Amino acid sequence: MKKAIAGFLCLLTALFAVGCSAGKTSGNEIVIMDGQFSEMKLIHQMVKMLVEQDTGAKVVIKDEVSPVNSFNELVKGNCDLMNSYDGTLLTTYLKLDTKDIPQGKTLYDFVNETALKEKKVYLLDKLGINNTYAIAVPQKIADQYKLNSVSDLVPVADKLVFGAEHEFFSEEGSMKYNPFVKFYGLNFKESKQVDLGLKYSAVSNGNIDVTEVYATDGLNKKANLKVLKDDKNFFPEYNGALLVRADLFERFAKTAPNLKETLNKLGGIFDNETMVNLTYAVDVEGKTPQEVAQKFLQEKGLLK
Repeated sequence: MKKAIAGFLCLLTALFAVGCSAGKTSGNEIVIMDGQFSEMKLIHQMVKMLVEQDTGAKVVIKDEVSPVNSFNELVKGNCDLMNSYDGTLLTTYLKLDTKDIPQGKTLYDFVNETALKEKKVYLLDKLGINNTYAIAVPQKIADQYKLNSVSDLVPVADKLVFGAEHEFFSEEGSMKYNPFVKFYGLNFKESKQVDLGLKYSAVSNGNIDVTEVYATDGLNKKANLKVLKDDKNFFPEYNGALLVRADLFERFAKTAPNLKETLNKLGGIFDNETMVNLTYAVDVEGKTPQEVAQKFLQEKGLLK
């Protein structure tokens, strides 16, 4: 009887262990939770294509989740890497601010050291894009008021309406509307909160004159927006880079000993204009992230 009970307990323990390990990444599949935006989808497809061409590992891209949820899954060990940005790592995931960066240290280096220490994740080589917040106006407004930088808005702000999605007007974080207008000394005629999905149509219809965008969004091109230079450097850098678990390359040492080298092939091959054109092809022209990613990598000579 005792042996039967002991056997049952061993079996229960084994089943419990299996249940606890469910969802954890294995040693032969690299798991990615897909992103909600075209830029992340494109980068993730490029990772899959390069890894499966150049290494013995397989890449599984699961259903899309929010960046925050993807990061949480990464830290838990339920996925292996994700496309991210050093500015997002600083402000959203580590809950820090640019004022926390020690003098003489770059944002990228600081968040890498901090994330590795606190979350056991770190960024690979920069991709070459800076997908920061940006302030943009329709080209006709830029021509009318001769706008090239955000400071150029100061003398004419009282004639213009600013509009952006609700999140930009929130009080959480320092990279938001109130700190922005205070920093630059802007006094807009009016400010409006609009739904994210309606923002670009509001600009096109003339309901708002100035808005906040992401620098590499292809919809900026569709709406014929001019991105103004952040001449006083209010917004921090948002350098794109692959964010990986600290143990990734050790776990794939046998299956894919050249994995890090393969992933870093994406380092430095983009710039903002290139990414705008790639996301435009997906968001405006209706092409799939797979076909856009494949064509780009082939043009760069990275994909057979």
